[in-house]
Amino acid sequence: MSKNLGGIDRTVRMIAGLAIAGAGLYYQSWWGAIGALLMATALMSWCPLYALLRVNTCRRPSSLP
Repeated sequence: MSKNLGGIDRTVRMIAGLAIAGAGLYYQSWWGAIGALLMATALMSWCPLYALLRVNTCRRPSSLP
């Protein structure tokens, strides 16, 4: 399982996950689980949907000659 989330993507997911999870807890709805999922993918730096779609937002090292 290689990383497929870049820094900006991880930050956005973490902030959105915290907001959605907080709203889910406040309103006692299942949206909290979606927020937790976003935070988990941010912490792991890996998104299963990105892996399925072959998307990678990590910076790729420049190739050396």
